[in-house]
Amino acid sequence: MRRRIPRETAQPTSAASGQAAAVDERWAGDMRLTCQCSAVFLGMPFVLDAGAGSLDVARAAVWGTLGVLLFLVLVPPRVTAGSGWLRSCWLGREHVVRTDRLVCVRWAPGAARRLVLRDADGGRVEVDTEALVGNPALWSLVHSGVRASLERGQLYRGQSVVRELSRRIDAKTALAILQASGMCETEQV
Repeated sequence: MRRRIPRETAQPTSAASGQAAAVDERWAGDMRLTCQCSAVFLGMPFVLDAGAGSLDVARAAVWGTLGVLLFLVLVPPRVTAGSGWLRSCWLGREHVVRTDRLVCVRWAPGAARRLVLRDADGGRVEVDTEALVGNPALWSLVHSGVRASLERGQLYRGQSVVRELSRRIDAKTALAILQASGMCETEQV
């Protein structure tokens, strides 16, 4: 059984370090899209069944259950970072990792590009890389914690993963700067 990290250890106060906490700026939009998709998926069968005259309690229960399950599958975790910590909350479950005490950073198995971070205290967080790529303030806090772990010699596995993600974020940031300055045009699709 994994031991629980005390809250004061897991989340040093950002105000004390002089750096504010950062949140995934895309979360609200992703959550709105999740609600819309679930509502459409839930509403369409109801309308079709009602129009066909085949809507009954059993079918309504099936469609309702499927709509709720779709919502649960699509709901995005809320990612927050501060000086020395990263937190991911999903459906009331909170996972916290000390980024300044990391021992392992690796890619999660599967098709989705997810990063798994594990600290010396046993904390583990799995985060979508797009949450870090799309939020420079969030990445900055995580990256400074990773650097602290590297300087202490604690991060024994995952330096190549961090370098790869860092290059990806740097390239995206450079492209955004070039596009904003008008030096690089975006491709028309």
